[in-house]
Amino acid sequence: MHKETGKTALVTGGGRGIGRAIALELAKAGMAVAVNDLDEQHATATCDDIRAMGGVALPLIGDVSSPDSVAQQAKELFAHWPHLTALVNNAGIVRTSPVTEVSAEEWDLVMAINLRSVFLWSKAVFPHMKERGYGKIVNIASVAGLVGGGLLGNACYAASKAGVIAFTKGLAREGGPFGVRANVITPALTETEMTASMDRTKYASLVSQIPLGRPGQPQDIANAVTFLTSENSDFITGETLVVDGGFMRR
Repeated sequence: MHKETGKTALVTGGGRGIGRAIALELAKAGMAVAVNDLDEQHATATCDDIRAMGGVALPLIGDVSSPDSVAQQAKELFAHWPHLTALVNNAGIVRTSPVTEVSAEEWDLVMAINLRSVFLWSKAVFPHMKERGYGKIVNIASVAGLVGGGLLGNACYAASKAGVIAFTKGLAREGGPFGVRANVITPALTETEMTASMDRTKYASLVSQIPLGRPGQPQDIANAVTFLTSENSDFITGETLVVDGGFMRR
């Protein structure tokens, strides 16, 4: 792996779980990392850990689904770092209710955080990457977006993640002529605080469907992101990288 010294990255939802693991791994690779989170304490803690290992970090506190908040965060980001090498759209929520029990307000919330945020941040950084002639955008979706739910989440959650996949492919076509690559990662069951509250019988059943015999770890996703943001992946764009322990191939 090339050492990414002098490069910068932004990770949304970087205060906990998969986002935190991604932020730490990119910092280990040599990138300066901006950590977005709605919770200031979590964002600051991740940044403190990055600095403790000799890295450079910038907390960005705000709502990824709000155009005004994203615009303000982007302004702060580019005031510190004129160029952004990589954007990782990781922030997301899961809802598991069946369609008949989901309100229109809950649908809008899932779409805002899981999909609109990807659009808002991609739009905010794309002109800077285009001007520089280089950039990596990595979006975190889910295998639910490939199969329509059924693992975690429901049809509404799956629709938001399928939207992320389609948006990424379109972004790759738009960005390619300007040196901007866009790829998407689709994890399956991953061991985080979000899944820790699951019914243990259901959890064990899901794990039993993974050929490698274990749930994913945040580090598994972080490793994939590190590859897709590195120079080793410069000829890869518009790709859906399934990181699921073989779940989709069972």
